[in-house]
Amino acid sequence: MNALNLIESFSEFKEMKNIDRVTMMRILEDVFRSTLKKRYGTDEHVDVIVNPDKGDLEIWLNREIVPDGEVEDANIEIAYSDAIKIEPDFEVGEEVSEEIQMQDFGRRNILSLRQNLVSRILELEKDNVYKIYKDRIGEIVTGEVYQIWKREILVLDDDGNELILPKLEQIPSDYFKKGETLRAVVARVELKNNSPMIILSRTDPKFLARLFELEVPEVFDGLITIKNIVREPGERAKVAVESYDERIDPVGACVGMKGSRIHGIVRELRNENIDVINYTTNTKLLIQRALSPAKITSLESIEIKEEEKRVNVYLRPDQVSLAIGRGGNNIKLASKLVGYEIDVYREGAEDIDDVDLDEFADEIDSWILDTLKAIGCDTAKSVIELSQEELVKRTDLEEETIAEIVKIIKSEFE
Repeated sequence: MNALNLIESFSEFKEMKNIDRVTMMRILEDVFRSTLKKRYGTDEHVDVIVNPDKGDLEIWLNREIVPDGEVEDANIEIAYSDAIKIEPDFEVGEEVSEEIQMQDFGRRNILSLRQNLVSRILELEKDNVYKIYKDRIGEIVTGEVYQIWKREILVLDDDGNELILPKLEQIPSDYFKKGETLRAVVARVELKNNSPMIILSRTDPKFLARLFELEVPEVFDGLITIKNIVREPGERAKVAVESYDERIDPVGACVGMKGSRIHGIVRELRNENIDVINYTTNTKLLIQRALSPAKITSLESIEIKEEEKRVNVYLRPDQVSLAIGRGGNNIKLASKLVGYEIDVYREGAEDIDDVDLDEFADEIDSWILDTLKAIGCDTAKSVIELSQEELVKRTDLEEETIAEIVKIIKSEFE
């Protein structure tokens, strides 16, 4: 391999890795100087001229002319008799420059040079990827699903960099195929065995925040501020928004006409229910809004225990199940959003009237409610007044299902 071939192959490598010309020249010179140091003991008397655009490289050895018989180091000195063979006009004390040909290095040294060049470029590439993604933490990236494993998905970005989406950072209902495009937020960047590891997330609240920026121009422009986001990925999310412009309705702008803006976000999050609420510094009012879709008739129904960071909320019986939500998600997210532990109680618990069966829609599947209504059970009491055996017989539902339904409904009256 001669100098031309070496530089040409390296130039191709440079284009593939998208390295700028100045950096490539610096690396080439550094690697060659390292080799020259090993050969001559120093590189101070050597000039390395790299021209990647033309695909050539020149190495010049500079030696001082000394009288015959006084050469102590042939690497930095040349005898006068040898110097005048190169140029008859040379005199003692002057400097002679001779070009070193690539073949003078030997095949093994040339191969070693190439390996060092490739190694340096790969190192540089890793550093660049680390720096780029370190600055992109919290940003959305789009990539192609390249490999799917049990615990993680390997994603390639537009430049072919490898990104990792762990199972724990995926929405439970996420399902991707090889070759599909996915969006996620850069959660963190780690170094593992001196290689950058870019970790993506679709469960991080920042992912939802960035989606709002993409879908809602007012959020992107800063006219609407997202004050807080809490999520139960794939299930429910609550977003508190605020506008400093009285002419802009922050909730309306985020939801869009007929839900046009929020629908795109919901689809991306696998049908995650998103409650957008108006942020306020009035704690009671914020709690009232956070417990949506439950309706609190009066702010006087909210009792704040500041020392314990707890809140007691008294609701109508038909609103309790809505406040708690399926699996307790609604009240749990509301607590996180306002920063208080929320406890809900029924107003006038000693005189609870019957509750419409539709009030259990957050806890019992709609098709099961329809089945119960089909046998004439429209209210909670009409269900629990029948024995479990009778319910199984009439509805044709599984015993375990009926037992769970009865348990949920009875808890309404406890």
